[in-house]
Amino acid sequence: MLTRKQQELLLFINHHLKQGGISPSFDEMKDALHLKSKSGIHRLITGLEERGFIRRLAHRARALEVIRLPDGIPTTEILAPDTGDAGGSEQPPKFQPNVIKGDFSGALPGREVADGVDVVSLPLYGRISAGMPIEALRDHSSTISIPASMLNPGEHYALKVTGDSMIDAGILDGDTVIILRCETAESGTIVVALVDAAEVTLKRLRRKGKAIALEPANPAYETRIFGADRVNVQGRLVGLIRQY
Repeated sequence: MLTRKQQELLLFINHHLKQGGISPSFDEMKDALHLKSKSGIHRLITGLEERGFIRRLAHRARALEVIRLPDGIPTTEILAPDTGDAGGSEQPPKFQPNVIKGDFSGALPGREVADGVDVVSLPLYGRISAGMPIEALRDHSSTISIPASMLNPGEHYALKVTGDSMIDAGILDGDTVIILRCETAESGTIVVALVDAAEVTLKRLRRKGKAIALEPANPAYETRIFGADRVNVQGRLVGLIRQY
């Protein structure tokens, strides 16, 4: 699952490559997505790269390759730009993304551990990024059975992990993490963090004065720092399941 901006950028890059054979500049991407700075484009590209949608080609400027498109969009799709004419003068083409919208900003509900049971069926939601934030997919149709001995008192839910930014904490791409639903966590705890009321990510939380740092466990990724009002804790990591 991609965020709206990630999907807009991916489709814009794909359209630009098909039209001109080279990837767009950061300024072109910034303008197309109506962002105020290029730092947001850097974050979006890193997120797309980590999730396997694009690849940066080494030692080449403006070199991006689209590896795949989101489900439901054919790889042969070429987006048609809007070339509307206003007042008889040519207007620059406008990017018209095909965006799947959703409201995933609310807290993810969990399930409590009942007394006297050996196994608990937890809601298993969509993939959570252990790289850049992605929107949490609230799919209530999927569940996973967990031994009750793995769980603490309180509500729990499960998430699939994508990305490698938490590998030094022993969390790998494809793992299933068990989350205890909570609204607060101590500094140094690995949490599900809701950023800007829209996106969630799995990171180690650090308090930096009045700011909040979301810290990866992989030196290839940078710590991101936000104002305290931009980050809400949605739960903390209490367990992990891995299939071989």
